Amino acid sequence: MSNNSKWVLDPTHSEILFKVKHLMITNVKGEFRKFSASIAGEDFQNSPIEVSIDASSIFTNEENRDGHLKGADFFDVENHKELTFKSTSVIKIDAENYKLNGILTIKGINKEISLDLEFGGINKDPWGNQKAGFSVNGKINRKDWELNWNAPLETGGFLVSEEVTLMAEVQFVKQA
Repeated sequence: MSNNSKWVLDPTHSEILFKVKHLMITNVKGEFRKFSASIAGEDFQNSPIEVSIDASSIFTNEENRDGHLKGADFFDVENHKELTFKSTSVIKIDAENYKLNGILTIKGINKEISLDLEFGGINKDPWGNQKAGFSVNGKINRKDWELNWNAPLETGGFLVSEEVTLMAEVQFVKQA
C-alpha cells in the first residue's frame, strides 16, 4: 500500500448536526450543509484529520434564526467564512471507540476539544471504492468561541443554552 494514501469526505453520505436547548425545555437542531474533510494518510489513528465547514451553510429550518446565526451575534460569516477542526491525537479506547482530540477554530478563536469517535469500519461500495465510516459526538460550550448572544427569561435562566451538542456521521473514500 502507498504511503501517500489519503481519505477524503464523501459529502453525499455525511452530515454535521448540532442541537441547543431552547427556552430550557426543548432542543433545536441544526446542521451545516457544506463542509469538507480529509485524513492525510493510510491510518486515521496516526494521520492528521482536517475538517473545514462553510459557516454560511448553517441551516435550522427557520430563515430568521439562520440569519441571526450568520450575523455578528454568532458566526459573523462576513468576516469568518469557515469553521475548522484539526486533530491533535486519536486515542484508541477499544475496537470501535476512540477519543478524537483537536483544535476547533470559530471566529478566529482556537480551542482544544475532545470528541467521541466511533469507527464504523471499512467496506467497498458497488463501484469498488473503499469507504470508511465514523460517528462523532461531543459537547462544547459556545461561549468559548465568543458566541455569547442570549436573552434572559422572566422565569429565570436564558433563552439559549451555552452547551451545544455536536453529532456527525461521516463517510470517507480512499484516494489512491
